[in-house]
Formats: sequence, C-alpha cells, structure tokens
Amino acid sequence: MNIIEFIKKTPKAELHLHIEGTLEPDHMFALAQRNNIQIPFTNVDEVKSAYNFSNLESFLNIFYQGSKVLVKEQDFFDLTWAYALKCKENNVVHTEIFFDPQTHISRGINFDTVINGIYAALQKANKEFGLTFKIIMCFLRHLDEEAGLEMLNQASAHKEKIVGVGLDSSEIGNPPSKFKKLFEKAIERGFLTVAHAGEEGSPEYIWEALDLLKVKRIDHGVQCLKDKRLIEKLRNSQTPLTVCPLS
Repeated sequence: MNIIEFIKKTPKAELHLHIEGTLEPDHMFALAQRNNIQIPFTNVDEVKSAYNFSNLESFLNIFYQGSKVLVKEQDFFDLTWAYALKCKENNVVHTEIFFDPQTHISRGINFDTVINGIYAALQKANKEFGLTFKIIMCFLRHLDEEAGLEMLNQASAHKEKIVGVGLDSSEIGNPPSKFKKLFEKAIERGFLTVAHAGEEGSPEYIWEALDLLKVKRIDHGVQCLKDKRLIEKLRNSQTPLTVCPLS
C-alpha cells in the first residue's frame, strides 16, 4: 500500500471546510445554467485556472463567484451532498463545516433556504453512511458588526442545526476586535465560538480572538510562529488550530 492509499483508507475528521468552497467547476456550470446565472467563465478549464490562487484575496474572488450560482434550497442540498459523497470516498467520518449566509442574504436568498438545504444533505449522509457533522456559521469580517448581529438573530432560530459561529473572509484591516460585542452575544445565546485569525493577519489578531472574542479554537493561526509568547499561550490553554496546508 502506498502513502496515498494509506491516507485515503485512514478514518479522518475534517475540521476546516467552507462548504461553498467545495463547489466543483462542472457543478458550477450546471447550477449557472439551471438558475440562469451569468458567470465570468466560458468553460470549466477557465474555472480550474482561477483556482490557482496565490493569496487569500485571489481565493476569495473565485469563492464568491461560485457562490452566486447557489439560489434554491435544492442547490445548497446538491452542493453539500456532493461534498458528503467525497467524504465517503475518502473515509472522512466526521466533518465540521463553515457556511457564509451573508454571502447569500446579500443576493436576496432567504436564510432558511441556505441552512435547510445544507442540513438536509448532512442528515441524509449521516443516515446512509454514518457521517457525523457539526455546522458553524461564519460572519464576514469585511462587513460591519451590525450586519453580524442581524445574522446572529436569524441563526438563533436554527440553534438545533448550528453548533457554533466563526469569523472569516478578508482578514487584513478587519481585526477580531471589530466584533467583540457580536461574539459576546453569541456566547450568551449558547453558541460555541471559533475564528479565522493569523492566516495573513499579524499575531495580534490571534491575541484579540483569544482575549476579546473568547474563542475556543483558532482557524489557520500560522502567524503565531512569529510570537513565542503566543505559542506558549496556545500550548498552555490547549487551544487547537485548524491549519490548512495550502494557506
């Protein structure tokens, strides 16, 4: 057995996964046609080329372009079901996925449409092949805190589906301290809290996520290597980092 086969057969947990980011190029085209959505690509190869990103911003550009084709509950179901089948194929037995409702609400998509499609697909995967899952709603950090509070209010009606909240999108210039009140409210309402920090932002962003947002997990966090005191804090507090090899 070679190393690829060994990794594929080993039971795994996926802890850092943005469901909108799993949209395959061919699926993007199919949904664009189904929903009569214009996208800035003429063929699948152009989309694949766009995924050769060099930084967070170039990744986010293709991420948000793909999200535009998701309109109906069935679209979100199909997106998530396709991902669940990838989990089965690669022996991923547990997944904790992020979703970005603000990306869709801004296009006039109802919050219920998004979460119900995602949740139904994950429930089906759990029943059919035992995939366990948690769903984490992310706030877009390039938007303001007030917009996040509105999302939190909508998410609270789906507490049985959404276990926690996080923070993602453009990091530079949007520090965790911008969302202190929002995360206080989320904790009050019983949500677990995580945050993307220290991917491109400085170690100070990680400090803020820990000290101001009171998060229990840091997503990315690689910039901690520039601050020995921060590394010590993460180690002593046993705060996990979900680190992505390509970022």
